[in-house]
Amino acid sequence: MENWTEIDRRVRLWIEEAGKAIRRSFKHSLSIQTKSNPNDLVTNIDKETERFFISNVRQTFPGHLILGEEGQGDHLSSLNGIVWIIDPIDGTMNFVHQQRHFAISIGVYEDGVGRLGYVYDVTHDELYCAERGKGAYMNGVQLPKLSSVPIEKALIAVNATWLVKNAYFDERKLVELATKVRGVRSYGSAALEMAYVASGRLDSYLTMRLSPWDFAAGKILIEEVGGVVSNLSGEPLDMLNRNSVFASSPGLHETILHHFLLEK
Repeated sequence: MENWTEIDRRVRLWIEEAGKAIRRSFKHSLSIQTKSNPNDLVTNIDKETERFFISNVRQTFPGHLILGEEGQGDHLSSLNGIVWIIDPIDGTMNFVHQQRHFAISIGVYEDGVGRLGYVYDVTHDELYCAERGKGAYMNGVQLPKLSSVPIEKALIAVNATWLVKNAYFDERKLVELATKVRGVRSYGSAALEMAYVASGRLDSYLTMRLSPWDFAAGKILIEEVGGVVSNLSGEPLDMLNRNSVFASSPGLHETILHHFLLEK
């Protein structure tokens, strides 16, 4: 049987250490590379931070598996056992250009079930964390359960690039939704935007395509405070592949799903 208290203690220590190293890097120049396209960036700090977490996990919990964004983890075909899903810097473009609005994201899953989730806003020193069945917290303060919000009072986050014509979704539905809600935001970090939904800073977050390391931790946070996370068709997320992601407070999730997202 796993000692989840010890795992939690270790993760917090590693996040604190990694956060300090990232903040120190603000004073130095970065080595920046592109991945799939010119807007998909990876820095030496991303790679160093992922290596730091992977090395610690392998040494401390040798039986655990790792799914990491920068490709230094394991090649997985299932989530059997205990799997760490790590994004060392979610929001790399923000990190490069602004040195804010990015986060460390870590989700720890057991046989496909989220057990521990962490989203750390490095610049603002805000740690969102959750353990399954024990609530979610931000810097030690428990987050209240989410309540339903009327759509006209909802503040939602949408990746702005999806509000123009794309091959994944009928953009007219999102434009219609944007005219109904109180406001629309885009922060450029899926992990932070999902943490904001969990904490009530946002009421909903929608995006067309995310990888597991982008949403693994945020999903645990949101579900622990009673929120709902699905794809844009209302189906469960595939934790090993890319998905559309729709995270929301209860009630509002159903309203948006049935009135704006599903085919009419």
